[in-house]
Order: sequence, then C-alpha cells, then structure tokens
Amino acid sequence: MMTELMNDHWQDWQKKIEFVYAKILKSKNVLKDLDVAFIEGAIASEKDFARVREIRANSKYVVAIGACAVDGMPAAQRNTFDKRTMKEIEVVLARFKHREKVVPVKDVIKVDDSVPGCPMQEPVFLDVLAKYLKLFGVE
Repeated sequence: MMTELMNDHWQDWQKKIEFVYAKILKSKNVLKDLDVAFIEGAIASEKDFARVREIRANSKYVVAIGACAVDGMPAAQRNTFDKRTMKEIEVVLARFKHREKVVPVKDVIKVDDSVPGCPMQEPVFLDVLAKYLKLFGVE
C-alpha cells in the first residue's frame, strides 16, 4: 500500500521526508536515529521480536501499519488453532522459528499511533503522516 501511495505522493514526499530505512526504495539502509518508524506485520518469530525492539530503540515514534501490526489479525488466527492443527503445522513453525503465539506490535513495544485496516486505511495513514510532519515542522 505504501508503494501505491508513493505513486500519488512521491513528488511532495521526497521534498519533506528523508527515507532512512526503506528497502523498497534504497539498497543502503541505516536503522539509527529515526524520527518516525512505520512497522507493518504481526510479530510471529523471535527475529520479529528482536527487530521491533531494535526499531523502537532507534526511533522517537513508532506507528503500527495495517491490521496485522495493529491487532495481530489475520496472522494471529493460528493462536486459535486446535491441538491437531497445531501438531500439523509444528514443523513449519519450527523451520521458521515462530513463537507459540502471534501478537500485534503493541504487545512487544510502545506504539505511538496506529493505522488499522487490511490494507491499511489510506486516509488514516495520511492523517498520521501529516501529524508527524507538523510535529517536526515540515509542512
């Protein structure tokens, strides 16, 4: 969704936003001294836990983007699987080092704002982005 939004907003955003860590945009990314970090996706593995903690430690503000990041769903559906189903998928969970439960970002780190929806709600995202641009005096 972010890539789609860039189709409409790139000309304006490139003048106002320094994209420090965005793999879709650049090959050299630095996760340090971020003003605002936008996090997509639920937290399912130990790697995810470590990564969001690293992001929080290097960001003034964190925004959860999309349903998975905001409330864990639909990724967290497996939290409700019966024992038989969990037995069937345990090899996959082990292979990808997934934790027993999938959780939203807010269950791991402090989240300052969130943008719900799957895909994320574009008007809410644009409002949140405008809030931070104003906060940092970028208008």
